[in-house]
Amino acid sequence: MSQRPDVVVTGLGATTPLGGDLASTWTAALAGESGVRLFDADWVERYGLPLNFAATIKVAPDQVLDRPQLRKMDPSAQYALIAAKEAWAHAGAPQMPGERLGAVVSSGIGGIWTTLDGWDTLREKGTRRVLPTTVPMLMPNSPVAYVSLELGAKAGAHALVSACASGAEAIGHAAQMIRSGQADVVVAGGTEATIHPMPIAAFAASRTLSLRNDDPTRASRPYDVDRDGFVIGEGAAAVVLESAEHAAARGATVYARLAGVGFSADGYHITSPDPSGDGQIRAMRIALADGDLSASDVAHVNAHATSTVVGDLIEARSIRTVLGDAADRVALSATKSSTGHLLGGAGALETVFTVLALHHRQAPPTINVENPDPELDLDLVRDTPRALPEGQIAAINNSFGFGGHNVALVLTSA
Repeated sequence: MSQRPDVVVTGLGATTPLGGDLASTWTAALAGESGVRLFDADWVERYGLPLNFAATIKVAPDQVLDRPQLRKMDPSAQYALIAAKEAWAHAGAPQMPGERLGAVVSSGIGGIWTTLDGWDTLREKGTRRVLPTTVPMLMPNSPVAYVSLELGAKAGAHALVSACASGAEAIGHAAQMIRSGQADVVVAGGTEATIHPMPIAAFAASRTLSLRNDDPTRASRPYDVDRDGFVIGEGAAAVVLESAEHAAARGATVYARLAGVGFSADGYHITSPDPSGDGQIRAMRIALADGDLSASDVAHVNAHATSTVVGDLIEARSIRTVLGDAADRVALSATKSSTGHLLGGAGALETVFTVLALHHRQAPPTINVENPDPELDLDLVRDTPRALPEGQIAAINNSFGFGGHNVALVLTSA
């Protein structure tokens, strides 16, 4: 039996609440900046929304894409295309047959702006005014379709939907495409564009959003005793994965190795995580075993940590269970404190942060933690970056989603 190929990361891209590209996003994250800001809209008063802030995109797509592209894409696809194009350029835009190039880009919710605007148009103006492009704009595979069209990716274009785990699951599936021989290179990531009054009202009704209207930049506060919910965000992130052999043959820069992938499901509740953390624990253990790694190899964890009262500590206990005593020297980061929660884009962005942490040997800080929860039995990186050890090290990126979806990705330094 032939040995499976190693999968490496050779390109990164992002458009986020912190910046319109990879460099500005990473710089802002290291500086402990917040991407949360007040709405620039009249929604709050018109609809009686209970909050007036979100982690909105820093650079509008019309500053990057041309008007013909914008008109035929939902914002979720616009963000995905911007991130994927940057990742592709960052990887050196490899010249290769389209039949060996794949794309996996996911969204947790899909083209909700298009869906809701299309319904408003039908209801208020009639059938003849509904755009003929509505269906290809609203379908959840629209982002990956446009990425595959842009890059000529013909080995497969997939859109996995697993709520807030979608972006990380896309990257894990991309690695499996390379391991199986389906592709040599895959562009993968996640995107979301849900800062619209209806989903905000719906999330607020579920009591999962922070209502800290008086101090929005400090509303996302994972592990703080005063956390009161997550801050909804938008944006996209993408990585270029390729087999190590293919990367070496073209002289590509390798930023990290995607060593292990772990998927599991709770089978417990449609929105609440299993209090035992069993599914999260299994996902992390599967990923470590898949990468032939142990707890002692792990130096850094980028936690899912959304800033919800219950969820943060379930994950923290799960991490402690998996890593045991080794957790005492692991630098824990919760970057949603800066970016807000990008839902289907979160796992992809946090994978990018994990790659950069390994590459630059710096764990990004967790901001807004003024009073750490006394039940947090982990070493949280607060306010300023922390240096990571030299030598070969591993890092875990966790992503969990409504429906009980759990994804753990284990990366190692290049």
